[in-house]
Amino acid sequence: MIPVILSGGSGTRLWPVSRAKFPKQFNDLFEEPLQNLTLKRLGSFGNKPMIITSISLRDFTEKKAIEAGFPQVEIVYEPQGKNTAPAIAVLCKVLEQQGKLDEIVGVFPADHLVDKLEVFLSALDLAEKGAREGKVVTLGLKPQSPETGYGYIQTQKLPHSYNDQLSSFSVVKFHEKPDLSTAKQFLQDGSFFWNAGIFVFPVRLMIELFKKYQPQIWQGVSALKTDRSNIAEIYAKMPSISIDYAIMEKLSGEELLCVPCDPGWSDVGSWDAVADVYERTGRTHGQKTIEVDSKNNFVLPARDKRYAFVGVDDLIVVDTEDALLISSKGHTQEVKTVVERLKTEAPKLASEHVFEERPWGRFEVLRDKEHFKSKVIVVNAKSQISYQSHAKREEHWIMVRGAGEVILNDEVIPMKAGSYVRIPLGAKHRIRNPFNEPLEFIEVQLGTYFGEDDIVRYQDDYKRT
Repeated sequence: MIPVILSGGSGTRLWPVSRAKFPKQFNDLFEEPLQNLTLKRLGSFGNKPMIITSISLRDFTEKKAIEAGFPQVEIVYEPQGKNTAPAIAVLCKVLEQQGKLDEIVGVFPADHLVDKLEVFLSALDLAEKGAREGKVVTLGLKPQSPETGYGYIQTQKLPHSYNDQLSSFSVVKFHEKPDLSTAKQFLQDGSFFWNAGIFVFPVRLMIELFKKYQPQIWQGVSALKTDRSNIAEIYAKMPSISIDYAIMEKLSGEELLCVPCDPGWSDVGSWDAVADVYERTGRTHGQKTIEVDSKNNFVLPARDKRYAFVGVDDLIVVDTEDALLISSKGHTQEVKTVVERLKTEAPKLASEHVFEERPWGRFEVLRDKEHFKSKVIVVNAKSQISYQSHAKREEHWIMVRGAGEVILNDEVIPMKAGSYVRIPLGAKHRIRNPFNEPLEFIEVQLGTYFGEDDIVRYQDDYKRT
């Protein structure tokens, strides 16, 4: 099976950690970013995983794939988000161009958590067997409560097939997110399962289904060039539609199977869900809390802060460098309303952090004032920033960790902890790290404008000139 990871969205319900330019699949909410965990979970299938994501997330995607141990992962970049059906259609076209029509594909969200790997892999093994019988197979998650935030898959009562641990069932119907009363009925019935958005299918079969149920989408992607140079033109004409609406809900029980399972799954779709995972699994995130006449409070801390609760219960506190969220448990779905207000009142808080990840490393803004801006910058081992200049600022660099070299107007200046160099206005410059450990330096900018767009690149390892 070829595992394919769909990586998109902005994760607005997990603000202030997840933001438009740094969505939740890249956040360090758990022991590793969710997309890294997903890559490693799916890496056991033999075939290297593929990723479909937005071109705006290119740097994050490639950097995190390398960190997860998948430097050669194949990535398909979408010029804009059009939901899951166009993404899967493009995937099928790419695989057709590669001569892989007879392959089995599994499609997985990038930002879900699975704690019971053996159960998950057993379910996928049974799903793959169903796909080799010419079926589309979806995983259904056994509901733990009458949840109103998920769609449901209704299955027939009698199994279609089974392995040593699990069974597959024919699908009767997909159901939208229910109200609480209906969700309770679903839970009591026992044949309704949460829809996790995981599908397994033969490439050739999915192409036929697109031709039958979504001929306009398939006609559009059929024009895709092998170098994908015309993908923006194709996407401009695509509808925004999910694979559920486009294909899955149109299939009969003879065509669509469901494998119900309980793999310790969470879509980590809200701070309530995050808190539940931490509390259920005994995870910690460096929390240092003191509770006085208080109980059942959850903190996702910022750095090494200590938090004290006095006379309050059932709170969720999420702290970052520039924003603090405090919510009662059970109300964190409303965080998306906060984000909608921020888009008008403080748009940078909705989309950006004080730090940015770059392919060569990262930086964090320490101060951003009218008369100066300061950053701490880390350059990874064997990496360098672009050779560049600025029209509206000069920079002052002080090395605080590691060693490297500055190229200033073609002059090479060795640097180590304690070294200082001034970058004059308009000077061509870069810093290079030829060593095996990261280097770190403090940058202070002086001038009339400190935006990231005040940059001219002359040479760049990442094709941004």
